[in-house]
Amino acid sequence: MKLTVLGSGTSVPHPSRTSAAFFLETSGGSLLIDCAPTAPSRMAAEGCDWAGLDAVWISHFHADHATGLAPLLFAMKHAKETRDRTHSLRIFGGSGLRRFIETMDDAGGYRMLEQHFPVEVIEVEPYIEFYPINGATANAIPVPHRTESLALHIRDASSTLVYTGDTGFHKPLSAFANSVDLFVLECSFVKDKAVDRHLELAEAMYLVRSSRPKRAMLTHLYPEWDAVDLKQEAARYEPPCEIIEAVDGLRVEF
Repeated sequence: MKLTVLGSGTSVPHPSRTSAAFFLETSGGSLLIDCAPTAPSRMAAEGCDWAGLDAVWISHFHADHATGLAPLLFAMKHAKETRDRTHSLRIFGGSGLRRFIETMDDAGGYRMLEQHFPVEVIEVEPYIEFYPINGATANAIPVPHRTESLALHIRDASSTLVYTGDTGFHKPLSAFANSVDLFVLECSFVKDKAVDRHLELAEAMYLVRSSRPKRAMLTHLYPEWDAVDLKQEAARYEPPCEIIEAVDGLRVEF
């Protein structure tokens, strides 16, 4: 697997961090993990094949994670890069996903789901396996952020990844991410977090220490992280693996 960080930040404007999005490539296809408003342009900037994208995962419906579906589907409907596309686009997420997309569509009147290729909207049941792209199996568990919020576990023949999306502290994530090749978890705040339904560093590092992945990546970083050396601070917790600071444009193979 190869993961490209498209957006490592939040809804707060930042000169070098855009909102949440990751481009995952496997031997069987490609998956966009979360779709911030900036995600379509970031895919183009990083040379990711947005026109050939196989599937999208939406962790929850907050604007900085999901509203990029509107420009993405508009582009797929009208851009020359997709004129010859025939294979389906599959969009996965929690309960209410179709209603969320249709509500955005009604506001603009674009008929985004009416494409010249099949578009499938699939609302995932927690704990039930599904198959987002060829050769990959996934499942999801609820996390405490919004009612539809789900963490994703995806695996193929050689690699495993867990992505938390936005979440508060949730001990079941330790077992969910146990021994995975790459654990991508939010770490919104350094300490003294302003809201319960996000993580600060001590909580994120507890999950890393208890899940013991091969590598961990901290993302969804608010601007307060600019004044802190993330790796140095993380090292104080004696992590069992390499800690990666998510940075827009970073590529990780695993």
